[in-house]
Amino acid sequence: MSKNALLHIGLAIADQVVKSPYGALVMLALFFLGVGIQARNRTCAYVGAVVLVLLMTQA
Repeated sequence: MSKNALLHIGLAIADQVVKSPYGALVMLALFFLGVGIQARNRTCAYVGAVVLVLLMTQA
């Protein structure tokens, strides 16, 4: 699968997530989780993970 096709799939998924009621918070939590993992910053990764868990318990 080409990078272009993966980009289109990722954008389509992101579009659906943003349109959901908690979409912006999910994207923010995923951002914090991803940045925390890449930077090896536990606090940032924990914030993202906790927000995701809290959103999942409300759904």
